[in-house]
Amino acid sequence: MVSFESKTYSKKLLHLISWGHWFTFFNIIAAILLATVYVVNEAAPQTLAGQVYLVSTWLSHMAFLTFMTFVLLVFPLTLLIPKTRFIRAAASIIFTAMLLLLLLDAFVYNRLGYHINASSIGQIIDLIGQEIQDDRRTFWFISLVLTLVILTFQLTVSNYAWKHLSKLQRTVFAKFVVFGLIVAFFTSHMMHIWADANLEYDVLKQDTTLPLSYPTTAKTLLTKYGMFNEGDYIARKTSPLAFNQPMPKYPTIGQCQAIDNQQSTFVILSKATLSEQQISQFSQRSTATSIKLSHHIDNATFDNAWFNLVYGLPTIYQPSIKQEMAESVLLQAIKQHNLTTSLTLITEQASPMMPWFAEHFDSVNERDNIASLIFPEELAEFSQGLHFIYFDQEDTYQLELFIDALLLAQKQKAQQDNIIISSLGNASEQEMLSIKPALILWPEKRQQQISRLTSQMDIAPTLLTNWLGCQEHSEQLTGGKNVFNLTGDRVIANTTENGMVVFNKDKSVLIDQNGNFQSYSRQLAAPISVPSDFPLMIDGVHFIKRFSENHQQIQNVQ
Repeated sequence: MVSFESKTYSKKLLHLISWGHWFTFFNIIAAILLATVYVVNEAAPQTLAGQVYLVSTWLSHMAFLTFMTFVLLVFPLTLLIPKTRFIRAAASIIFTAMLLLLLLDAFVYNRLGYHINASSIGQIIDLIGQEIQDDRRTFWFISLVLTLVILTFQLTVSNYAWKHLSKLQRTVFAKFVVFGLIVAFFTSHMMHIWADANLEYDVLKQDTTLPLSYPTTAKTLLTKYGMFNEGDYIARKTSPLAFNQPMPKYPTIGQCQAIDNQQSTFVILSKATLSEQQISQFSQRSTATSIKLSHHIDNATFDNAWFNLVYGLPTIYQPSIKQEMAESVLLQAIKQHNLTTSLTLITEQASPMMPWFAEHFDSVNERDNIASLIFPEELAEFSQGLHFIYFDQEDTYQLELFIDALLLAQKQKAQQDNIIISSLGNASEQEMLSIKPALILWPEKRQQQISRLTSQMDIAPTLLTNWLGCQEHSEQLTGGKNVFNLTGDRVIANTTENGMVVFNKDKSVLIDQNGNFQSYSRQLAAPISVPSDFPLMIDGVHFIKRFSENHQQIQNVQ
């Protein structure tokens, strides 16, 4: 009797496992078909090797992921609970979830450029939330329809495989399909090894196309996103990093709304890094509304930081704009409103380093001290407009005196001016990775502390939107965002002479000339050992390229 029951149990278990294999086989076909979404959204390979690799990795990679779903989830359940109805229902739900996750991953990859991953979960949630916010009914309708269609497919296939298991086991075609998938698996891996050894870019650029696949190097991925010249990829594999993306012609701003206030804006900048204590003291001394930027970054050297601030763009765009000698959108808007602009440097140097676009200001002044600026009558001589005052000094003594005098003068005015206080420029890469708190005194805003990540590139769009009435294209014509409207986590990136630096809420990452990663803790400002964060790097690339992509869209509309 025991022997009979044992045989019955073994037969039932083997029957379930055999059914599970066929059920998985049909899901492999479904996963391969759904994965065509990844393939059609990528540029077609140029070479025969690239085309062969695309087909082989597409078939084998999706087959492997689907089969591993069976091995890791369905097969253990079959051994633990060999109940026919339970296993068939559980397997249908598991594979329905897998295929839905595959479609969600394809959507994320199409929008963000990387697959679902833990390090970028904030951006992925924001993307989905934005889709729901844009059209809630359509989103949930499509989600429900896809779920029902896939679940119906699973139940149909499950029922067919169970009822026709004996017939399926006698078929021959499945053996050829499985053999072909195994050949494709080994072919794709051998080709990748060959491509990596021979620097075959047409193969290597496909490293991130399918889910749960990662690039060989950062350089390969940067080349794919247009940050390197593809034709020079082999040479650049071992040479220093250089950015060769064609740059757009710098735009001319359209008509802005009329402004009816009498405010000026003072941007007070310090070569020395300002502390949180100093920022708090300035805030307490002012009667205007204080907005503290508690996670503000200035990720450039002194000569590049001016460009980031006034043009609101990453440093990569500076050479072409400098060659054009184009006037920044911010200064264009100022002149459109018949306001004045001035640049004042407080420095003890005999020949201070002026920004190359200084000629675009109405007046440029150099002073060795602030004696002629701290009295009310001198401060009153600043006509309505935008005034940059930079303290090119290692200490902040004169800067604090000037700010005290400016804040005192503001108390006598019926309509107080906007004041922005920040550090500007870094002497080393280590300084670029640190937080530099800043302060905005804006009478028309409510008091708050902005904990979102902000940078010098956000100042120009903030002024364009909130002061100059140019909100329609302010963020499209710059690389930053209006700091008063920040929602959700964000990534900020900039190019440096030695590579690229990327920031998010938790860490900063430096990708050097050889494509190597070095991560730093945002809280401790110290190096940390973490795996290469390719999704964060892709987000950084998107940030850097946003201006050129927005400019291209504007050109297409025109």
